[in-house]
Amino acid sequence: MEEMEPVNVEPFAYAMSLIGGKWKMHILFWLWKKEVLRYSELKRVLGKITHKMLSSQLKELEESELIVRKEYAQVPPKVEYFLSPKGLTIMPVLESLCSWGKEHIANDERYIHDFH
Repeated sequence: MEEMEPVNVEPFAYAMSLIGGKWKMHILFWLWKKEVLRYSELKRVLGKITHKMLSSQLKELEESELIVRKEYAQVPPKVEYFLSPKGLTIMPVLESLCSWGKEHIANDERYIHDFH
């Protein structure tokens, strides 16, 4: 029997730890397409996401340095989110996923759009 080469799963595991889950890629997608969004705008485009989930996902993406949270000192408070330089580097991956989806979506009868 042939010996298998060891597989280094660390780079994949690291990437997935930053972008895994139902909402993070969606948040990154909208920030990629719209460049800057306020919390309420993100909530609106994401649809079914709860305030608690959106808040925690934004916090995790900020801690991972994939997005930037900019707070303006005004009343009422204004907070904007946008992709960081590190977040921008993952956009080619997102673009590839979008291209792949576009190529295959028409042939998949099982696809059900459930984000809004």
